[in-house]
Amino acid sequence: MNFRKQLKPGTVGFQLAPMIDVVFLLLCFFITSQLFAQWETEIDITLPTAETGQAPQRLPGEIIINICTDGELVVNARPLPPEQLGEMLERVAGLFPGQPVLIRADRLTAYEHIIQVLDICRQADIWNISFATGVPE
Repeated sequence: MNFRKQLKPGTVGFQLAPMIDVVFLLLCFFITSQLFAQWETEIDITLPTAETGQAPQRLPGEIIINICTDGELVVNARPLPPEQLGEMLERVAGLFPGQPVLIRADRLTAYEHIIQVLDICRQADIWNISFATGVPE
């Protein structure tokens, strides 16, 4: 006695749900990769060049501090006074020890402004600091 019904092989139509899943995952991937690939180029800074300069490997969560020629500090396209920068770095260093910081200064920026940012990083217990340079043409 066979109580099972015989399944007839039929043509399977186009499955829309898996296609939507794949497109959604691709969209998520490209959005997150764009966020990590963002380099603050909207700020008009001419980097100093170095013979051994190369494009650094970006670290996730890296804080980029831009120093303009007049000493203005810009983080995330937002100008910050030194006091607010110090407070922000202290909060971040408290949450994430070893937080990487990248300093981008214009080649005509006075050395005193760069030292001021380094001093703020030191007070906030930030030690993972790197400097951005350009490659000579």
